Amino acid sequence: MAEAERIIGTPDTPDDGGERPAAADAGERQAPAPRRTGRGRRIAVLFAVAAFAYAVDLISKMLVVSRLEGHAPIQVVGDLLELHAIRNPGAAFGFGAAFTIIFTLIAAAVIVVIIRLARKLHSFPWAVALGLLLGGALGNLTDRIFRSPGVFEGEVVDFIAPKGFAVFNLADSAIVCGGILIVLLSFRGLDPDGTVHKD
Repeated sequence: MAEAERIIGTPDTPDDGGERPAAADAGERQAPAPRRTGRGRRIAVLFAVAAFAYAVDLISKMLVVSRLEGHAPIQVVGDLLELHAIRNPGAAFGFGAAFTIIFTLIAAAVIVVIIRLARKLHSFPWAVALGLLLGGALGNLTDRIFRSPGVFEGEVVDFIAPKGFAVFNLADSAIVCGGILIVLLSFRGLDPDGTVHKD
């Protein structure tokens, strides 16, 4: 009998404060609703930024291959900045030319991690940062898969050549900008789920 009263009687005791925790619980259950909506917007921002970065990189490489490859470099700012088409088998900025397949696998892994992380995303700045990383990784991965000499060994098209610096492309720029933004967000204690912590 006592057990039955415990099970049945607990929800029916509004005067002893039992109702208020239930209301609080209901409020807590309703609170994530706007967060889910917000998360949807953040995910949309992530993929919109990624799509933009990817499209700009892809179009720029198509133009470089069709109009610049095999021609003399074009000077943009005197000899300080040139457009000079090269094929890069290595990582960003020409590093690690002997590890093309490894860099291809790393890029694919980064894409998977970003997509999985998107499920917990509640921060607009993180959405932008991850979008830049995703778009840049997709841009260079497309070269790795579809360009010569073969699948997963393709050489990336680079063409931005500052004086005294490695030649790179817009995908590399997106990756670097996304990485810098992530470092800044981490220093500020802002996590992808929107929480802020201080060490």
